Amino acid sequence: MYLNCHTYYSLRYGTFSEIELLELAKDNNVDALALTDINNTSACLNFIRKAKEFNIKPVIGIDFRNGNDQLFVGIAKNNEGFKELNQFLSYHSENDIELPDVPTKTLDNCYLVYPFEKVLQLEKNEFKPNEFIGVSIEELKKLRFSKLLNLKNKLVVQQQVTIRNKRDFNAHRLLRSIDKNCLLSKLDKSEECLATDKMHQKESLEDAFKDFTFILNNTKKILDNCTIDFSFGNERVSQNLKLYTDSSETDFKLLESLCFKNLNKRYTDPTNEVLKRLNTELHTIKTLGFVSFFLVNYDIVNYAKSKGYFHVGRGSGANSIVAYIIGITDVDPIELDLYFERFINPFRASPPDFDIDFSWKDRDDVTAYIFKRFNHTALMATYNTFKYRAVVRELGKVFGLPKEEIDKLSKGNYRQSDLDELSQLVLRYGKLIEGFPNYLSVHSAGIIILDKPVHYYSATDLPPKGFPTVQFDMIIAEDVGIFKFDILGQRGLAKIKDALEIIKTNRPEVNDIDITNVEAFKTDKNINQLLKTGGAIGAYYVESPAMRGLMQQLQTEDYLGLVAASSIIRPGVSGSGMKDEYIRRHRNPEKRKDAHPILLQIMPETYGVMVYQEDVLKVANQFADLTLGEADILRRGMSGKYRSRKEFLEVEQKFISNCRNKGFEDDLIFEVWNQIKSFAGYAFAKGHSASYAVESYQSLFLKCYYPLEFMTAVLNNGGGFYSTEHYLHEAKQQGAKICLPCINRSDHPNRLIGSSIYLGFGYLKNLETYTIQRILSNRQLFGAYKSLDDFIDRVSISIEQLTILIRINAFRFTKKHKTELLWQAIFKLNAQGSKTKQAQLFKIQHKKFELPKLKTNWIEDAYDEMELLGFPLCNYFNLVSEKIHGGITASEMKNHIGENVIIYGSLVTTRFNRTSQGKLMRLSTFIDQEGKYFDAVHFSDNVDKFPINGLGVYMCYGSIKDRFGFYSMVVVSSKKMGIITDPRNASLKHLKSI
Repeated sequence: MYLNCHTYYSLRYGTFSEIELLELAKDNNVDALALTDINNTSACLNFIRKAKEFNIKPVIGIDFRNGNDQLFVGIAKNNEGFKELNQFLSYHSENDIELPDVPTKTLDNCYLVYPFEKVLQLEKNEFKPNEFIGVSIEELKKLRFSKLLNLKNKLVVQQQVTIRNKRDFNAHRLLRSIDKNCLLSKLDKSEECLATDKMHQKESLEDAFKDFTFILNNTKKILDNCTIDFSFGNERVSQNLKLYTDSSETDFKLLESLCFKNLNKRYTDPTNEVLKRLNTELHTIKTLGFVSFFLVNYDIVNYAKSKGYFHVGRGSGANSIVAYIIGITDVDPIELDLYFERFINPFRASPPDFDIDFSWKDRDDVTAYIFKRFNHTALMATYNTFKYRAVVRELGKVFGLPKEEIDKLSKGNYRQSDLDELSQLVLRYGKLIEGFPNYLSVHSAGIIILDKPVHYYSATDLPPKGFPTVQFDMIIAEDVGIFKFDILGQRGLAKIKDALEIIKTNRPEVNDIDITNVEAFKTDKNINQLLKTGGAIGAYYVESPAMRGLMQQLQTEDYLGLVAASSIIRPGVSGSGMKDEYIRRHRNPEKRKDAHPILLQIMPETYGVMVYQEDVLKVANQFADLTLGEADILRRGMSGKYRSRKEFLEVEQKFISNCRNKGFEDDLIFEVWNQIKSFAGYAFAKGHSASYAVESYQSLFLKCYYPLEFMTAVLNNGGGFYSTEHYLHEAKQQGAKICLPCINRSDHPNRLIGSSIYLGFGYLKNLETYTIQRILSNRQLFGAYKSLDDFIDRVSISIEQLTILIRINAFRFTKKHKTELLWQAIFKLNAQGSKTKQAQLFKIQHKKFELPKLKTNWIEDAYDEMELLGFPLCNYFNLVSEKIHGGITASEMKNHIGENVIIYGSLVTTRFNRTSQGKLMRLSTFIDQEGKYFDAVHFSDNVDKFPINGLGVYMCYGSIKDRFGFYSMVVVSSKKMGIITDPRNASLKHLKSI
């Protein structure tokens, strides 16, 4: 009898989930009800899925509102009706059009319920067959005296359900205040639901309407006439585009022909192993109905190649030889012995994952192509939920607490006994609201391409990306058989592409570089030396301090070693303690005997240590005798893509039981099981790691042989793990001369000329984009600027903008000091008056001003650079004002293992981490006086005593540790060194004192 129920997907309005709504219905003996969230369909599919478990008939619809003004409730008679409602809502939301009081579009497969008060307000007298008047329990009193009582066949129950109790009502009011950004005391009553908007026991509801049984009968007819049907779980079928061509037979022939057409490009002399694997995969792909999925991915990649875009295909699909042959991926599953059953097996209901990376510059065009090429396409949504600290802040503002109190509560800096009643309310309701959906956002990569119109499943919004976006996330999508295509953007590919362009410009004598020749890169000793020695800064995925340190510990010097390192560094392996064990066995072959013989037999390449996702499948299948289907449940559990803890626990019990039946000791069983559990959410498929490794080798090739071009490309694409300043340091280490922006040589991005990197105008804070455009356009049309006078004549510019350029020494080609140029600029612009954008017919005769000799020094320049660029070009060690006493260098650390020593270091990067006990620790990377790197860790006992406060030089005192030949410092104490002050500040102080 409930036609108007809300969940917390009625954003910043509802107070409980769709599951809790079903539980509420069960508790109140309700066997059918309609979920109708406000302008939202996020909960609909999962509501239908879960209703069967509660033995409740699900009905779905939409509560259409402008703000909090309820217009009408649309209820879907069937799937077609749900599509109509979604289309209607989407049209208005995507075009930002206010909803009408009465639908302007025919909604034949829907019921429309107008609120009693709205009907009176509209003076609506005529109703279509599918239109009704909704009456709540509270409104029955008015109904007795209303002319609407005569419309007996049009009256239905509209007892809105938004809250369950007083606590929910309070939470609802708080959510409304957050939404309206107002104090709770200022919240208008019209923005709230009623305190009576609750669900009643079925018998109580019937009793309330006992004088109006015809209303109950009308309502029951609506619910009885509604049937919504989607298949879930084991019953689901793929809703993705089923046919790429006009038939399944043609699709398969196309995929098969693509494979055999491109086979010799990948394997010049295909072995029986290759052909057998190919035929097996093709048969399985056809049997499981994934042919079109492969063809769509091929189509996307083929378009990108036609435009000259680089891509990386990864995910579990990188285990596929079909994907490798037709060019979706660049990972050879034969070479790497990639586990076929990881990417596809007869028990797997979903197609393999293809994460396809493009340059961040190219991704939007690829996305636009997909929307143009395929019908029924949309972006996947994700839910941004209320985080506890953020909720506490919002609630603090709603209650009108002072900022100091809000800060204290959100950071947890309080004692419970010291809190007043309001602060306690903030914390209590913060816990309640934590985890509620706050707003819908766009999934970072997911695109869906469906067989039916998107609105068959969901309404859509049009976020700033400009592409329709559904209102459900990837988990419910997979439940109903919708499998996303992952199209991602990254900077690593853009660095490679830009580096190749810079090489063409800066070194025209170099022949075209085949960056796809990764096989040659893998065996290049010079490239592998970069991995082994930690020289990979700038190279995608392998440049972080942790990754460079790991590769030095492993002494990584080949492709397979890099593939393993890419996965070992993940928290799953690292957290289980098996990372150290892997390193130990890798460095010392004698230690490999410590592995259990069966595990060593299953995973010989990783010395009996689980490193990849497929290792878990192998161990579950071969060690514990689980079926591949059961092993796949573990895989889904590891990736977080499962809903049923019960299903996972059942597999856990079977794993333990099977191992005991095979005679394994409990110590071994639980050691292996705990390793499996530690992988949850963190493990990589081997093919996924291998795909990253291919891109890393391409970057490393460029870093090795074209370091200046590569580092310039890194800088021009926003860097990566480190700051701009640090990448400039790395470029210097590679032989570059770093030059300040120059009026005649710089561009908006950085520009490499020979071995000199001219910093781009884009780095200059407060230099306007239009100013940069004018400078570059004029220079391109009329040539280099000859003097400051020439520049002022040609470019319309304010004194403030010109001052920025002079202070950064962009006019140094004039051989005049900055201070002299600044005075000249002031005199000349004042003399010339306000500049116009109109071209000058006659050249202005500039007056010559005689100025006294004005002195400047390098310290002033350094401070100007810090202010205008954010960093100085000089070494921070040059700016230290205190005396540096003794200390060792990074290269000497190996001679002082276990000793407490001092190292002076310029901070590169710092980050917090957690110990295995959950305590806070700090990890920092520094550069010593010779420009060499060293890592240092502040453990929890001194992380707060000796803070790291921004860039600069630190005196680090601590013990040197040796970890598999990688040396680092455990800090006992640290201190930031003072720097020389700006002499201009000292002069100003002197003048003020006179």
